[in-house]
Amino acid sequence: MVQLTYAYYQNEGKTIEVAEKELMFSMGKAYDLYKYLLSVLVRMKTLAEQKDAAFRARNKRLQTHTDDVTPDGRFAANLFLAQLAENKELGEYIEKQKQDWIEEDAFLKKTYTKFMENDVFRFYLDKEDYTYEADREVVRKLYKTCICNNEDFDSLLEDHSLYWNDDKDIIDSFVLKTIKRFNEASTPEQPLLPEFASDEDREFAVKLFRTTLERGMEMRQLIKDNCKNWEFNRLAYMDVIIMQIALTEIFSIPNIPLNVTFNEYLDIAKIYSTPRSASYINGLLDSIVKKAKSENKLLK
Repeated sequence: MVQLTYAYYQNEGKTIEVAEKELMFSMGKAYDLYKYLLSVLVRMKTLAEQKDAAFRARNKRLQTHTDDVTPDGRFAANLFLAQLAENKELGEYIEKQKQDWIEEDAFLKKTYTKFMENDVFRFYLDKEDYTYEADREVVRKLYKTCICNNEDFDSLLEDHSLYWNDDKDIIDSFVLKTIKRFNEASTPEQPLLPEFASDEDREFAVKLFRTTLERGMEMRQLIKDNCKNWEFNRLAYMDVIIMQIALTEIFSIPNIPLNVTFNEYLDIAKIYSTPRSASYINGLLDSIVKKAKSENKLLK
């Protein structure tokens, strides 16, 4: 929403209706990214199976047979990954994808090597604790270590969709949440996270976006009137956008607690703006809220 609000003001003549369509499209693309990232883990399992099979074929050819389980074989046998590979919803998504990970073979092999060389995986092998819980946890930790905050990964996703790179941080959290939702009894029918928790969530996103644009001048005037020791036109433009959306939520959505709004947009500022922005935004929003309360213009 932050990027789309920014783009709206950069594109003169764009209507709110067109901007709303872009919002819905971008949310759909974010959900595609969620399933796309889950499919990476399935591809890692497939790669492990291929490497283990190649190792055993080579040993058979050289007549150096061994029954030892290789690291590749251990990863291929991961109980959680077996569930994910059999998940019907994810399988249908992978089947429908025209653009699959096959074209990123070199990148996947590089990421797989990071998995195998990571201390998290080495510790897992040394413990020889191959319960379902251990298998699920090692995948969660490897994802968090090797895929989250991976700049190479970010560049690859940007090549696929301009929307994906901006969404990856939040989508990573959804992937990690999904991993934790699986358990030993999960079947191929195990549901993934829905695109929206409810119809109300979808309606909330559209309402907040539209209201942000409709009340834009009003919210910017609030920011301008409350700037301290800093001229409005010297503020980072992205900071103004973030505060505009936050203030719209504060003044237009009464059932959301102030601390929830503050925390959410401070986190957003850390991602999209300058290192000092979060602190400045926090101070200015707090000042505006206190003033509005004292004037009985805010009842939260």
